[in-house]
Amino acid sequence: MQVVSISSLKGGVGKTSVTLGLASAALAAGIPTLVIDLDPHADATTGLGVNATGQLNIGQLIKGARKADLGANVVPSGWLAAHQHDGGPSPILDVAMGSAFSGIYDRPDLGKRDLRRLSTVLANADRDGSAPYQLVLIDCPPSLNGLTRMAWTASSRVLLVAEPGLFSVAGTQRTLRAIELFRSEFAPSLVPAGIVANRVRSGSNEHTYRLAEMKTMFGELLLSPTIPEQANWQQIQGAAHPIHQWPGESAKNSSALFDKLLDSVLNQGTTRSRLYRG
Repeated sequence: MQVVSISSLKGGVGKTSVTLGLASAALAAGIPTLVIDLDPHADATTGLGVNATGQLNIGQLIKGARKADLGANVVPSGWLAAHQHDGGPSPILDVAMGSAFSGIYDRPDLGKRDLRRLSTVLANADRDGSAPYQLVLIDCPPSLNGLTRMAWTASSRVLLVAEPGLFSVAGTQRTLRAIELFRSEFAPSLVPAGIVANRVRSGSNEHTYRLAEMKTMFGELLLSPTIPEQANWQQIQGAAHPIHQWPGESAKNSSALFDKLLDSVLNQGTTRSRLYRG
């Protein structure tokens, strides 16, 4: 089970949009996936078309982590109704619902015991190796407070999302330093999965300049492909629909990019993990 946190220290860069794009690609590829919506705004939960019927949200689960039953409280994504498959095994895309309640842990002073709460919830779900997921995507808040560090403790890799702009690039540098410090103190197996440049405008001289700067600064950590600004992305998210099932050439092209990005995250991240540990 691969656990990947999607993080950014700067809000507004499309972190949740990237999470949803990767979830759509995983669904299309038939990869059993769980999305954990750890952002108290719970936008990923909304975008995944969740229809809760009394399940506990992720904040409640991490509060009672030792006894938490993740499997009984995940909710199937509403995307499954739109997904087309060939009659084989039913696809799996589950959601651990976000909630403002989780904000009680989004503090800078969490101790090691609290940082392990999400790890405990996931360990309980996979205690006998029976968890059905190959991939877990954690949508983190845009901060370095308790919830993000809780996610990093539970993860093997962190995918960073950045726009090709000055403040976002500087924030990405800070996040990489934070990951290295966190890794040395709390999570020795944690490595960056890479950096995805999101909302790229091909006609922008500033974006062209910053992308070149990012390539120089981050080298192979900057993943290919970059994700262009999608004109109808708000409409797709507002409809709570997977981009792979949205009509039109633009959505088709974006879907192909997320397919490639998912492959980069899973394969390059695995290689990078070996390099860090070696």
